[in-house]
Amino acid sequence: MKKLKVLGNLQKCGVVAVIRAENAEDACKMSAACIEGGLTNIEVTFTTPGAEEAIRRLVSEYGKQAVIGAGTVLDPVTARIAILAGAEFVVSPSFDKETAQLCNLYGIPYMPGFLTLGEIKEALKLGVDVLKLFPGSAFGPDFVKAVKGPMPHVSIMPTGGVDLENMEQWLKAGCIAVGIGSNLTAPAKQGRYDQIMELAEAYVSKYRALSK
Repeated sequence: MKKLKVLGNLQKCGVVAVIRAENAEDACKMSAACIEGGLTNIEVTFTTPGAEEAIRRLVSEYGKQAVIGAGTVLDPVTARIAILAGAEFVVSPSFDKETAQLCNLYGIPYMPGFLTLGEIKEALKLGVDVLKLFPGSAFGPDFVKAVKGPMPHVSIMPTGGVDLENMEQWLKAGCIAVGIGSNLTAPAKQGRYDQIMELAEAYVSKYRALSK
């Protein structure tokens, strides 16, 4: 049931906030601003020192109103650490068979990066529900259209280079959701978490308008 909840929220909100921070405290502040802005899919990357602590705190405080996941997970050991901290989904920049098997075992959605149709095929065979196109800026929406020609059933989420201006193009190409990183969280460098909240509101509003 948890897996269905996570995937349902992903499609309902349509936007995933990719949180890269210098420490767990900053990650929590950035995530809180996103959630206050109505963006309820949070991916705390493991490039953040203390990522598991941030995930644990966010799940404890916002678990009833948001879905908290882990990003930049490169191996099954890190995936297990994330899951034990409460992560409800796991995202990787590339596909890893053992990580896919571990997440599938515990009913946790695994969203690995891909570059080829061969990688998509292998990921689907191991129970992957959503595939991450990263970096999206290196391919563009037309690539998604091309992939969905022979594989129309594939759920794709681009991350990297997605912003308010081109979000519509990605969704019209057939993406299930989009991941937003620095285009959403950059104001944190100046301590402007209020601006992150405003941007989160803008992304959520844009998605709702486009999905009508």
